Amino acid sequence: MKTTNNFKALALFVLIAASFSACKKDRSVPEVIDEETGKEFKFVRVLVSDETASTLTQIDPFAAKINTFNTKYPMPSIYGTASGKYATVLYGAQNLVEVFDSGLLLHDDHVDVDGVAKWALITANGIKPTHFKSKGRENLIFNDGDGTLSVGNEADFNVANAKFKIINAGLLAHHGAMAQFSNGNYAITATTAVGKSPTSVIITDKNGTTVHSAKQEVGTIHGNASDGQNAVFGAFSSAAATSGGVLVVAADGTQKFISNPDGFGAFRLGTILYAEKAKKFIGYAANKGAYLVDVANNKITPIYTGTDAFQCKVDYAGNNLLILTLDGKLKIYDLLTGAVKKEGAIIAAVNAADTYKPVLEATAKYAYVAMPSLGEVHQINLSDFSKVIKHKVSAKPVRLTLLGFETSAGHND
Repeated sequence: MKTTNNFKALALFVLIAASFSACKKDRSVPEVIDEETGKEFKFVRVLVSDETASTLTQIDPFAAKINTFNTKYPMPSIYGTASGKYATVLYGAQNLVEVFDSGLLLHDDHVDVDGVAKWALITANGIKPTHFKSKGRENLIFNDGDGTLSVGNEADFNVANAKFKIINAGLLAHHGAMAQFSNGNYAITATTAVGKSPTSVIITDKNGTTVHSAKQEVGTIHGNASDGQNAVFGAFSSAAATSGGVLVVAADGTQKFISNPDGFGAFRLGTILYAEKAKKFIGYAANKGAYLVDVANNKITPIYTGTDAFQCKVDYAGNNLLILTLDGKLKIYDLLTGAVKKEGAIIAAVNAADTYKPVLEATAKYAYVAMPSLGEVHQINLSDFSKVIKHKVSAKPVRLTLLGFETSAGHND
């Protein structure tokens, strides 16, 4: 009997100790998954712009709240910044950039509500601002109209009358792109004639001074991404545009070309993505599908080879690849394994001829699809595609981005 009692006492002690340990761990580690089943993370925000209306709509999915803000012009391009706090709003035809402040601020292991959502005070006035990249708290815009860069640091975003700094690297005007390296330099496309497509890449410092000249001439370049050490640009292999691949530009100035798989045809990967958590590059072309770009082993291999993919996006954290096809089906790929995690219909079939098709973004828990013809954003549960929340936003929502943070740990949590 005494042995049995001792055993029970020991078991109770272990249970209490385990419970204490678990409580201590929960208090010291920020919450990752939201406690309320079926809800989005508390500090995720969805931003939407409209084709015809001069409005910007912010959705707070956790609270099911919608706020509308006036924009200077309709249909700006919108991009969340790497910090998660801001979104840049580009009016390309009007030579103007504004910045939207979510009012959220990541602070160590939690998120502070740093104020109400509002327009930040900084602006940019480059000619035809088009291409956007963000790393850390630095935000970079390529101005197609004159080949310059606009660079803005988030420390200045709420300083009265602040402006993005203009960097002139002596480039000719073209539809260009750029990438940021971890050493502070930039890889920037270059062209040989005003208005012509870029066919090479140089590396400059933050003042626009060339530190590495172009090492390789390729065909037309479009689309790029960077992991901080390598910048990957989609391109044709030559001016003949009969084959394609990617131009890989390393931070040390070396360059190499990785060809598309055999039989790929006269196509290039016009969109290049980088998945942060999975540490993978992905190339995408609407008529060829999605491909894994292995920079280390000089290989491009298929992920999805259908000709019907019209949206190809990496989720917010960079773990998964989501592909939306014209028949309304969503495919979710685990980028670490390459396997399909889930697939199924989430919207009605889409007309390939539509100018503005549905636009996709996703967190770990939900896909968000802007539906231009319905004036809605559909919030689709990634665990159960049949669970859909419909947010009425504006007449014709055509652009969508995410900002904020995938956590529900606030200041007092």
